[in-house]
Amino acid sequence: MNETIAWINDRWGQPTELSLPLSDRGLQLGDGVFETVLVRNGQPQLLQAHHQRWCDGATVLGMAPPPTLEVLRPLIAEAVQRSCSDGALRLNWSRDGAGARGIQVPLDEPDPSEHRFWFSLGPHTPTFNTESTWISRHERRNANSRLSHCKTFAYGQAIQARQEAILAGADEGLLLSTTGELCCGSTANLLVLRQGQWLTPPLSSGCLPGVMRQQLLELGIAREQHIDPTPQPGDKWLLINSLDCRVVSEVNHQALSTAVEAKELWAELLTTDH
Repeated sequence: MNETIAWINDRWGQPTELSLPLSDRGLQLGDGVFETVLVRNGQPQLLQAHHQRWCDGATVLGMAPPPTLEVLRPLIAEAVQRSCSDGALRLNWSRDGAGARGIQVPLDEPDPSEHRFWFSLGPHTPTFNTESTWISRHERRNANSRLSHCKTFAYGQAIQARQEAILAGADEGLLLSTTGELCCGSTANLLVLRQGQWLTPPLSSGCLPGVMRQQLLELGIAREQHIDPTPQPGDKWLLINSLDCRVVSEVNHQALSTAVEAKELWAELLTTDH
């Protein structure tokens, strides 16, 4: 098989066949966290790092911990058998709400039985193409918000930034921080090669703590540095996440060098799992 498969409540099926209750807070309020994991040759890549960020995000939101790795691994293995050995796995964890109206979260200890887990696995081929970018004039990542460090269901800002970029004649949107520095792309971390050193915006900018970004830092390939919106001469920019690594060809119509081995760098980060 080579089609997307999904699982929820011990049921397997196509994503269009399965459903969530309309009362689910993830559906109504974006109250939940997710992870997108690359699967290569049937093996989820950097699963432990993704799982840790998933758990950290749930903690920030005051949710119960998501399913453990011991629960996930056999389900993922079965999904690979049912779907594909090379693809994108999305893990979802939402707060159920049990039909309650309003935004208030219960103040007692979060109960895992009042949360909902589901996932999907579908074919995906990593891309390493070049993309023109546009710095959003309307959307900024909040450097002071704890939510900026969680991969939540709420992606409205990223959608708006990308739409703005497309209307400006570019492929992808870049976001400034509320501090005025560059922060990230709509769905990826920013990586800048400057004078032989890879740089990435610090978490204090409000960027998402990407798994591949963390790999770059832990392996000593990159270091954190504030990035100004205007590229410097000789800069080479990448947008990197767990599924792809795209070369930035221009920023607000200013051309950049694209002579960088994006695929090789990205693949190197998959060789070490923690």
